[in-house]
Amino acid sequence: MPFRASHFHGRPVARSLLGLSLTASLVALGGCTAPYGRIARSPAPAPVAPVVPAPSGPPRLVVAISVDQFSADLFAQYRQHYTGGLARLLQGGVFPSAFQSHAATETCPGHSTLLTGAHPSRTGIIANTWFDPGLARADKAVYCAEDETDPASSPRNPVVSAGHLKVPTLGEWMKQANPASRNVAVSAKDRAVMMMGGQAIDQGWWYLKGQFVTLRGRTPTPAVAAANAALDAAIKAGAAPYAAPAWCAPRDRAVSAGKDFAVGQGRFALAPNQPDGFRVSPRMDAATGDLAERLIDELQLGRGAAPDLLSVSFSATDYIGHGFGTEGLEMCIQMAELDRTLGKLFAKLDATGVDYVAVLSADHGGLDLPERLAAQALPNAVRVDPALLPGALGKGLAAELGLTVEGPLLYGDGPFGDYWVTKALPEAQRARVAAALATRLKAHPQVAAVFTRDELAKVTTPAGNPQDWTLRDRARASFDSQRSGDVVMLLNRAIVPIPAAGPGYVATHGSPWDYDRRVPLLFWRKGWTGFEQPAPVETVDIAPSLARVLGLKIPEGSFDGRCLDLDGGPGNSCR
Repeated sequence: MPFRASHFHGRPVARSLLGLSLTASLVALGGCTAPYGRIARSPAPAPVAPVVPAPSGPPRLVVAISVDQFSADLFAQYRQHYTGGLARLLQGGVFPSAFQSHAATETCPGHSTLLTGAHPSRTGIIANTWFDPGLARADKAVYCAEDETDPASSPRNPVVSAGHLKVPTLGEWMKQANPASRNVAVSAKDRAVMMMGGQAIDQGWWYLKGQFVTLRGRTPTPAVAAANAALDAAIKAGAAPYAAPAWCAPRDRAVSAGKDFAVGQGRFALAPNQPDGFRVSPRMDAATGDLAERLIDELQLGRGAAPDLLSVSFSATDYIGHGFGTEGLEMCIQMAELDRTLGKLFAKLDATGVDYVAVLSADHGGLDLPERLAAQALPNAVRVDPALLPGALGKGLAAELGLTVEGPLLYGDGPFGDYWVTKALPEAQRARVAAALATRLKAHPQVAAVFTRDELAKVTTPAGNPQDWTLRDRARASFDSQRSGDVVMLLNRAIVPIPAAGPGYVATHGSPWDYDRRVPLLFWRKGWTGFEQPAPVETVDIAPSLARVLGLKIPEGSFDGRCLDLDGGPGNSCR
């Protein structure tokens, strides 16, 4: 299901150096007058740790990094240019073909797999938003990271909670083993913080309207207050556009994305007092990394009585992918700046002298906008037919079946994924509507597969190589009998589920296809021998692998994933 369009308000902006003041021109050529206004040059090399013996015993700190919408395709496309933090990770265990194996490739389900070791069918996080037609409140939508039982909560203004997560995260397992372990998470997105941190979280911070905020009832620490002061100053000041690295030149081309606007040449000029413009830019990742670094110092992470966990989800790649697509100048600049931000974070960690293990992956991949794909050897890339929207389908079915209901007949978050039938009808009529809906969807030329709730409930939990899973298997891995829809529909490859593009929302993800499912998975620890393993693995393998490195005793059957041997040496880190 797509992100709500209201989440994306980035607007492509391109400026020439010729129109800038002398100060701004100097900034664009290499200076910086405000925090998070770093200009894109070739990323500075990350400090390379000296060769040391492989460590023994558990690390003192786990640093779990998610790069939102970082597909394996983007990683492969840009890895030759990485010289900062991503270059550091390329010295470790590299799995270039990891899978978010499920069909519902969205932010909340994807983040829910990273540190639980479980597919969405077990985490219960089937989408960013699902619907409960029986919910007492008028809005039947349920946001994945809200407490909908709180009268103050709504999907767009949630009372943030991890209460929907049905399984423990790695941080929770660590705290069960030793309550002295700290479980800390930061991101621009509340759902990333909640899904990586879980329900036993010591500190969790996310971005909202120009500041980092936290769970209700908690107050900013001095480190967060300082980060917010720097953030506020940067937003008030604005910033000059980024200067793109030379290797971005082939991407610098305008593409018409909709009526009266284009993408492909944006450099993220930031006008003063534009917190949303700040968010949809590489500056958001820099601010997230800055907060993580401040918390490392304030909490003395990795230097306590037990190992700690720091989860950092960088969201700008996703915001930029939605707002500008994945193949333009904007994404090229983002890749350079992400590499720089990660290098700065690792330099900070190195300076502490703490033995840490780092892992980086992604919640999902993404697809470029069809207007550019159609010109780049993918003529089948088109936008979805608006007739597949829940409202349009519901009206058609009501007329076909002669039904009159108060309110919508069907609920859904977009023109694909889960559809729920209203509970205002008797059960027999609801079943009739679901059957008619499935028949109508199967006849549509943009539809790849349709499954009913009863069909998916009977499917055995998939196993084996995730790249060989059928569409039914992929849908089953996202299916939860308590939350999933009455009918699940999967679109054909390269059908972009945005009927009409608008500024800030031109491309998306959420499909069962490998451009959305396949992501990189990188592990690094000082002293480990580097290697690259191209065989497919899964993101649910992260938690059991780290649990074994930490020496945690986890009950058999707690994970869907398997332990990966990470040290690259003759031994086996899984034993």
